[in-house]
Order: sequence, then structure tokens, then C-alpha cells
Amino acid sequence: MRLIKGDKVSVLTGKDRGKQGEIATVLPKSGKVIVNGVNVVKKHQKARTATEQGGIIDKDMPIDASNVAIVCSKCGPTRIGMKFEADGKKIRVCKKCGGDL
Repeated sequence: MRLIKGDKVSVLTGKDRGKQGEIATVLPKSGKVIVNGVNVVKKHQKARTATEQGGIIDKDMPIDASNVAIVCSKCGPTRIGMKFEADGKKIRVCKKCGGDL
């Protein structure tokens, strides 16, 4: 998986198609990501302690990593390519314009 926490992504499919947000968490074992403000569900939560409040809360749920595309600052939603620098370091590049991500 080539996505990392903090990447700005655009949703390609589903009820939130077209929305953009920042990746909050990456779940590589299940191939999913949690994007802020995307795939939000209502959860009924019970108060566990005296200070914690119960009720209905909004919670961001995981979305499959194949359903999001990273947003390049120059050309918009794109795929990620890999390139080796002269010192052997691997960097992520935009497939459309070839710029660094």
C-alpha cells in the first residue's frame, strides 16, 4: 500500500464519491484507510464512566484503499508511481505529471 497518513485523497466510488479529505489512519493488513469526514456513520455509545457522555456520535469508518486516489497539487486525483533517486532512496511520484508527492 502506497498511501500514508496525512495524504490528501479523493474518494472514487460509493456514497461519498467526489469528497476529498486527509488520511487519518492506514490499516495495511486489511487494505483500508480512514479518511476524515468520509464514510461517517452514527454510533450509539453507552457512557462507560461518570465523566464520559453517552449518546449518538459520528464516527469515521474505514474505506477500501482501492476506492481512493491521492490528490496531486498540480493535476488533481492520480495514481502513485515509484522512482529511485541516485542515492538509492525510493520516492513516490505522480503518474500524470511525474512530480514528487
